[in-house]
Amino acid sequence: MPRPLVSILLPCRNVAATLDECLDSIAGQTLPTFEVIAVDDHSEDGTDRRLEAMAIQDPRYRFFRSPAVGLVPALNFGLTQSSSALVARMDGDDRMHPRRLELQYEYLVHHPEISVLGSRVQAFPQEELTDGFRAYVRWQNGCVSESAIANDIYLESPLAHPSVMFRKQAILEAGGYRNGLFPEDYELWLRLLKAGQVLTKLPQTLISWRDSAARTSRRDPRCSREAFDRVRAHYLAQDRRVLGHRNNLAIWGAGRNTRKRAQHLLDRGFRPIAWIDIDPRKIGNRIDGVPVVEPRWLKGADRPFVLSYVAVHGARECIEGELDRLG
Repeated sequence: MPRPLVSILLPCRNVAATLDECLDSIAGQTLPTFEVIAVDDHSEDGTDRRLEAMAIQDPRYRFFRSPAVGLVPALNFGLTQSSSALVARMDGDDRMHPRRLELQYEYLVHHPEISVLGSRVQAFPQEELTDGFRAYVRWQNGCVSESAIANDIYLESPLAHPSVMFRKQAILEAGGYRNGLFPEDYELWLRLLKAGQVLTKLPQTLISWRDSAARTSRRDPRCSREAFDRVRAHYLAQDRRVLGHRNNLAIWGAGRNTRKRAQHLLDRGFRPIAWIDIDPRKIGNRIDGVPVVEPRWLKGADRPFVLSYVAVHGARECIEGELDRLG
């Protein structure tokens, strides 16, 4: 076989019910030369047998059994087995647009400065989507450019993992995927940005992204709100913008839930000069000696760096509007 232009990294665990849809979408790709690195993560439903049979039928498919249990070991092992300098992630319960590999390959060839390239996604099946997942996909599909991804990285994970194609060497030099009490893809995006790598996204919708009750993000403690808050704070505490204002930092949001989320940052040695809130019952109080003030306090302050930690739906937009109004 000719050297593949792209290696598809496909870790699988118990996806026999959806795997054929995934494999059919791969078979329909317009990119002429690719390989599939299929790594079975100790499946118990016949997924491994289906992948092994596919590898026997089609030399573009290479089947492996993961040497350890878990997604991260499967991903890192698959990376070491890939032949191409460009790797496309895929999951066994999702589907690719026919031109997915072609479009991402061509873009990365012509933009050597880009390390990770995602795409917009379409969530399915419609009847199983939660309101929260719909809102997340809308936000993610609106976060497309390099600057938007870099600026909004602390809100949520801006890239759907199975939508990305990346330069293998950039991932290996960053240390590969890491195991821990955090979502492995989000932690990797944060780490790459900290290292100065460029992440961006094609505006086309190239992945059908499946949502279901069995989805890892719904049941794995590594994808809990607490896990996201903890890994966010770890990298936020190293962000040059925040470090440069650590002695003149105000946090917007003085409610119990917001303070709980912000505590991960405070535990890393940060202390705000003020908490900002709009609730008259909180204004005038003190939290560990730090005053709770109303937004207009910012007019007379020495232009502190403001971190918005409020997660209530719609609040972020209101806070951004008020900060704009205050200049």
